[in-house]
Amino acid sequence: MAWQSRRGSSLNMLAFVKILKKFDKVSNQQTSSSYLKMVKRSHFISSDKVVRLMDEVESLFTKHFANNDRKRAMKFLRPQEHKDSHMVTFFVGLFTGCFVSLFSIYAILAHLSGMLSPRTESAYMETVYPVFSMFALLSLHLFMYGCNLFMWKTTRINYNFIFEFKPYSALKCRDAFLICTSLMTAVVGAMVIHLILLSRGYSPSQVDAIPGILLLVFIALLVCPLKIFYRSTRYCFIKVIRNIICSPFYKVLMVDFFMADQLTSQIPLLRHLESTACYFLAGSFKTHTYETCKSGKLYRELAYVISFAPYYWRAMQCARRWFDESDINHLANLGKYVSAMVAAGARITYARQPTELWLIVVLVTSTAATVYQLYWDFVKDWGLFNTRSKNPGLRDDLVLKNKSFYYLSVALNFVLRIAWVETVMRFNIGVFESRLLDFFLASLEVIRRGHWNFYRLENEHLNNVGKFRAVKAVPLPFRETDSD
Repeated sequence: MAWQSRRGSSLNMLAFVKILKKFDKVSNQQTSSSYLKMVKRSHFISSDKVVRLMDEVESLFTKHFANNDRKRAMKFLRPQEHKDSHMVTFFVGLFTGCFVSLFSIYAILAHLSGMLSPRTESAYMETVYPVFSMFALLSLHLFMYGCNLFMWKTTRINYNFIFEFKPYSALKCRDAFLICTSLMTAVVGAMVIHLILLSRGYSPSQVDAIPGILLLVFIALLVCPLKIFYRSTRYCFIKVIRNIICSPFYKVLMVDFFMADQLTSQIPLLRHLESTACYFLAGSFKTHTYETCKSGKLYRELAYVISFAPYYWRAMQCARRWFDESDINHLANLGKYVSAMVAAGARITYARQPTELWLIVVLVTSTAATVYQLYWDFVKDWGLFNTRSKNPGLRDDLVLKNKSFYYLSVALNFVLRIAWVETVMRFNIGVFESRLLDFFLASLEVIRRGHWNFYRLENEHLNNVGKFRAVKAVPLPFRETDSD
C-alpha cells in the first residue's frame, strides 16, 4: 500500500507541473520554476506520514488476518492490476473468419440446392428466416454496442459511471465483439447443417427442429448459473429486462431506460421471436405447417401487442420518473412514445387493410411521430440546436473535434428515421426479396440506434461533468490511466 501513496504523490506533482506549464503558455510568462520550488517543499510531497500509517496497517492486517504470512496478506492488500488477455482478440479474429467462411458456404449451397427457388422459397423462408434473422439482428446490435464501447473509451466518456457498471466486470469492446462473432458463427453453422440435411433428402419435419434447438441452447446459456461466458453481464442483462417488463414498479435507472430504448429499435426481432415460439410450441415444425402461426385472431392481436410493448414499457418508465422527480419533461417524453404506438398500430392495420383511408391515417400519425422523435433526438437526447451556442446549430461543449461529424450525424439520423415510408410504398416483389427488404430495413434501424447511442451518452457525460458528477468513488489502483 505504501507504493500507492508514493505513486499518488508523484501524480500530484506531475499534475502541478502540467498546470504550471499550461499557465506559462497562456500567460506568456516563465514563472513555473519559482512556483515548483514551493510545491516541492510542500507537506503533501515531502511528508512520509501516510507511508508510515500504511506500513502500520499492513503489519496489523498481516498479524491478525493472515497469521503473520506477509505474502498472503499482500494478495488482499495490494490489488492486482487487470491484464487483458490477447486470447479474446485471437478468438474474435478466429470466429470472424469462421463466420465469413460458413456464410460463403451457405450462400453457395443455397444456390446449388435451389432452396431459394420460387417452388421452395416460401416454406423455407417462413420456417427458417425468423430464427436466423432474429439472431442476426441481435448480433448486429451487439456489434454496434462494441463500436459504441470503443468510441466511448477513445473519447473518454465515462460510460461505466453513467450506467453504474462495475469497472472490473463490465464488458469491453473486444468482449462485445467476441460475443457477436461467436454467436453468428454458431448460427451460420446451424444454417449450413440444416441446409445440407435438407439437400440430402431429409424431410423438413426431421430437420426443422435445428433452429429451435439452437434457440434453446442460447436461452440455457443466458440463464446458466456457472461462471462461464460473462455470467455477471448475463445476469445484469436479465435483471434489466425484468425491470423494463415490470415498469413502472421499479425505480428507473439510466441503464434501464437506455436498454428500453434499444428494445424500441428491435420490434422486428420480437416479432420473429413470437413467430418462432409459436412455430415450435404449437408443434408446427413436425407437420411443417407454418400457416398455423400466420393466421387467426390471436396472431393478429399478438402483432399489436408486440409492436406496442417496447413503447409501452418506455412510456411507463417516463411515468415513473415523472412520479419520482416531478419533472414535466418526462411527461413530454411519454407523449413521444404514445405517438409512436399510434403510428405503429396504424401501419399494421394498413398492411392488412390497404385502403386510402388507412393510408392517410398512416401518413398523418407516422409524420407526427417522426417529427416528435426527431425533435427529442436532436434537442433533448443529443443536446443540439442550441441557438446561443458558439457552434452554430450544435452546443458549446463537443467531444469530437471535427464539427462536421455532428452535422452528418443529424442528417443520417433524419434519413434513417423516415425509413417507415417503405411500408406505404408496397413494392410488388417475391417472398425472398420481401424478407430481404424487411431485414435490411430492420438492420438500418439497429444501425441508427447504435449511432444514436454514442451522442446520447456523450450528452449525458457532458451534463455530468458540467454538474461535477464525473465520478462517485476513485478506485485504487487506476486501471486506465492517461497516456501522458
